[in-house]
Amino acid sequence: MPTTSRNPVVTKPPLRLFSFAAPSRFYALTRWLVPLCWVVALGFAAVGLYMGFFVAPTDATQGDSYRIIFIHVPAAWMSMVLYLVMAFWAGIGWAFKARLASMVAQAIAPTGAMFTFVALWTGALWGKPTWGTYWVWDARLTTELILLFLYLGYIALVNAIDDRRRADQAGALLALVGSVNVPIIYFSVKWWNTLHQGATISVNAAPKMAATMLTAMLLMTVAFWAYAFAVVFMRTRAEIIERETHAGWVAGLVRRTIKP
Repeated sequence: MPTTSRNPVVTKPPLRLFSFAAPSRFYALTRWLVPLCWVVALGFAAVGLYMGFFVAPTDATQGDSYRIIFIHVPAAWMSMVLYLVMAFWAGIGWAFKARLASMVAQAIAPTGAMFTFVALWTGALWGKPTWGTYWVWDARLTTELILLFLYLGYIALVNAIDDRRRADQAGALLALVGSVNVPIIYFSVKWWNTLHQGATISVNAAPKMAATMLTAMLLMTVAFWAYAFAVVFMRTRAEIIERETHAGWVAGLVRRTIKP
């Protein structure tokens, strides 16, 4: 006669990528990702800056003033890519009512704005010895400035609306519409006659710089990416705690944190 077990085995569902769409799981995962990203950011930045400022050769035309590119170019790349990432997650949050996606989008915005400001500022410092002026209404510079205004407008809009859902939707609409500006920034040097030089690195051609220069720039790019991940994860974690205050897992987290 067959027997039945009194303690049936309960199997957990397999952990999939979308499982981390739950704020609680995302919060737990990023707990150890944040310090790892900081280590990568600081390590790569130290090596990249050393190579860029002390190992890379002096440019034959611009002298040592060109070394600003090791900060300027990665910052400009990050400003554009982060906006597209922000618009993507904002759109996902709007289309699927995914709270975490909207939180990630809002966490990206200040970091993207910061990189855009750094790109404009370092570009001005580079422009003075190269063009003789800090600013010109060049197509690339103007569209990059518009990108900064789009970031700031997104931040102001989502913080001006008290209703979280309406704020997420309004911010997503602005982010998606503003994403049209990113390809304009990228192709502006090809579409118009501008002072700004063309792409230094292209997938269709060999790099137009020495190997040490390219290595330093790529190291700084990795450092900026790691920094962006660390800061965005930290800001998202804070947003999760703020929005999920009444969730049971947050209450348990608070109790464990203040437990003597």
